[in-house]
Amino acid sequence: MELVDIVDKSGHIIRKMVSKQLAHEKGYLHKTVIAEIIDKDGNMTLVKQADHKQDAGQYVSPVGGHVRSSETDEEALKREAMEEIGIGNFDFKYIGSLIFNREVLGRKENHYFQIYEIRWNRKLVLNHESIEYRKFSQQELQRELKQNPHLFGEAFNVLVKTYYTKLL
Repeated sequence: MELVDIVDKSGHIIRKMVSKQLAHEKGYLHKTVIAEIIDKDGNMTLVKQADHKQDAGQYVSPVGGHVRSSETDEEALKREAMEEIGIGNFDFKYIGSLIFNREVLGRKENHYFQIYEIRWNRKLVLNHESIEYRKFSQQELQRELKQNPHLFGEAFNVLVKTYYTKLL
């Protein structure tokens, strides 16, 4: 059973060690890490979600997962990056936070996103949560977000509107 900490709207822990399942059933706000992969040329790599995941068939941030109880955000980022795209020993920077609240697949996902950028120029090794990855130049991403926003997951669209407005 995965345990998470419940946080307030500023990201401060208000209750420790709650099951992730209960947090989703009750809609409790809890931390997740999200990371964008950006290469030396400024291209952004996104992954296409597998059929059993939220945002199935859509492009989303390549790293995203829950911060476990007693785990730091940076520890969660490194763990999730290794689990989801097979990378370790990378440079990253913190971008900001965002509350993302929605109901999907029968869950109340009330997530306090901790958003990062990872600099990475090599191949990714995807786990079962994603079916492919694609590098987008800024121009391609701008065009696709404008012409085909449905190709991208809801959380990624919100992230772009909040932190990557130059892509709009």
